[in-house]
Amino acid sequence: QVQVVESGGGLVQAGGSLRLSCAASGSIFSINDMGWYRQAPGNQRELVATITRGGRTNYADSVKGRFTISRDNAKNTVYLQMNSLKPEDTAVYYCAVRSVITGDYWGRGTQVTVSS
Repeated sequence: QVQVVESGGGLVQAGGSLRLSCAASGSIFSINDMGWYRQAPGNQRELVATITRGGRTNYADSVKGRFTISRDNAKNTVYLQMNSLKPEDTAVYYCAVRSVITGDYWGRGTQVTVSS
């Protein structure tokens, strides 16, 4: 019954920007942390950014100063504003939603490709 859907991925030139969105819906209760992870071909999935229900954020060192995570609790939606994109940012980006009551949920991912 729970659905987590990402949107906003695409192809962009180095130095450009993209804004990802992720909306959670269905029978999920008391969402706590929300976050973004990414996985490039041949690499392990890595944390990009997380945000608590109260708005506390955490970023991977590789994206600090370039990416901004935010959320709208009323809409069960989390965003990732990505600026100054680099080819190294190319990956499938996954949205994760955590409920202490019902568990963790993942989206199917959205492709971000940054050309040099």
